[in-house]
Amino acid sequence: MTAFFIQRSHRLIRLYHNLQSPIYNMKKTTLFFCLLFLASTAESVAQKKVSELMLVYDASISTGSTEPKIADAFDGATTTVYIKGNLSRSEMASALFSSTTIHDTKTGNAVVMREVSGQKLLIRMSPENWQEKNRRYQGVTFINTNERKTIAGYSCIKAESKLPDGSLFTVYYTSDLVPENKEYDYQFKNLNGLPLEYELTQGKLKIKYTISKINMNPVPASKFDIPKSGYRELTYEESKKTSL
Repeated sequence: MTAFFIQRSHRLIRLYHNLQSPIYNMKKTTLFFCLLFLASTAESVAQKKVSELMLVYDASISTGSTEPKIADAFDGATTTVYIKGNLSRSEMASALFSSTTIHDTKTGNAVVMREVSGQKLLIRMSPENWQEKNRRYQGVTFINTNERKTIAGYSCIKAESKLPDGSLFTVYYTSDLVPENKEYDYQFKNLNGLPLEYELTQGKLKIKYTISKINMNPVPASKFDIPKSGYRELTYEESKKTSL
């Protein structure tokens, strides 16, 4: 019996030394990096970066308003977004007005086209104008919550954000689709995914935008052409003085 315990002790000692050997440690290191590579590969497969994209959001008023004209302007409106490389185009259309914004992240310049009551305005914006227009969203950050839901077939995470002015907004986003152009919508430039549903505040109104269509086919370059006629052109400073 004593000889059995001595023999078993010797085996355990040899096993301990083997575990501490450089060869075993090298195997452990190799296994670690293999697992790390597989994890990063799985994440990159699940997360698809897209350079061209067309999105359609439907808008609805989620709170009542004492100003029916403002509510009518947004309720039932649609927002269509086109992304092609560094270019983006956002079109908002409702029964009362339409507004289109074309932005180039390479130059920082933007053009806004508005049409209200038959009046058509075109406003050119420098990078500094663009920054000023989006000042409300500068430094915006998102905090994920534990809430999840499926939208348009994509698993979405609910995130909350607090803006510098103290206002809050929520967004459900999917990390399965990530636009390469992170500045197509300034408020989501720091979001690690694609927003499929979000709620914003416009004055006393809360407006909810929900995705209704996603198309990843190539976007025609003509979508980003600037009209050469048919609009009255204003500078950004002039546009701030008009009620349109």
